[in-house]
Amino acid sequence: MQFQKEAVGATIRALRQERHLSQEVLSGLAGMARTHLTMIECGTKQPNLETIWRLADAMDLRPSELVRRIEQHTTE
Repeated sequence: MQFQKEAVGATIRALRQERHLSQEVLSGLAGMARTHLTMIECGTKQPNLETIWRLADAMDLRPSELVRRIEQHTTE
């Protein structure tokens, strides 16, 4: 399986929207700037492991579940 950076942002955006969270709210819950989240969702910046962990926690997911969903999005 090949890494697709667009899948990371698309998955995070879809999960955020499913939970009816704005970028402002999710970024606040994850302790990051909204502009950082915007760049991740657009695919211009890739989150590191700590950021994945914080985003997952902010959306009440295990980090492994977030990675699984990104992986699933890659194969679609």
